[in-house]
Amino acid sequence: MNERKGLNANQLKLIAIIAMTIDHLVWTLRPGYATDWWVILLHIIGRLTAPIMWFFIAEGYYHTHDRKKYAKRLFLLALISHFAYNFCFGIPFIPFQTTVFNQTGVVWSLAWGLVLLCINDSEKFKPWQKILCILLVCLITFPSDWSCIATMAVLYIGIYRGNFKKQMSWMMLWTFVYAVVYFIWIDKVYAIIQLGTCLTIPLLYRYNGQRGEWKGMGKLFYAYYPVHLVICGIIRILLWGVGFSTGTANF
Repeated sequence: MNERKGLNANQLKLIAIIAMTIDHLVWTLRPGYATDWWVILLHIIGRLTAPIMWFFIAEGYYHTHDRKKYAKRLFLLALISHFAYNFCFGIPFIPFQTTVFNQTGVVWSLAWGLVLLCINDSEKFKPWQKILCILLVCLITFPSDWSCIATMAVLYIGIYRGNFKKQMSWMMLWTFVYAVVYFIWIDKVYAIIQLGTCLTIPLLYRYNGQRGEWKGMGKLFYAYYPVHLVICGIIRILLWGVGFSTGTANF
């Protein structure tokens, strides 16, 4: 069967992988909140990654044959990636020894976003119970990369599946909330950089609804995400030493 015009899931995920690699390498090579023009440009490119992953977690929720197995895979990846992510950026493996922010990788938030989609569609929960679950999950995912923003973005992209305008509006709303937090407590320049997620909108708009011919992209990402973090961590140690932390990074 011929591919329809536009971008398939494999192509979009490849864009996300490339952007993520660029972003993490820049955090490793130029740590902290550097304001060199090229650093800012490359970090803006890195903002392409998160929305693509949010989008396809929600898509995966509707397309998977077994949501429980899908969730188990994500939580296993989150566990493995915790050590890879923290090693990469010089963050202690045991959380909260330094700060409440960025204590584990973004996959933790993505996995809980999937859980919230399951809860939202379940008839076993009353509306107030669903709201309580959302609040609890936000608390649980707050310390991760992209915080509970990633979880809420997955939830609302999934809720409004089929309405691209609303999906992207909610995505940008949650990104804006994240940028405000960044602006107040972390760094003003990098707060504005977070809004670069809007550059993903024309790419996702071109999504043609097809996976692509190669069936191994999901497995590639599961392997690539922790492996590339370990490689970046080795580069960090070679450049800056064991005890140096590169600061906050974004998926």
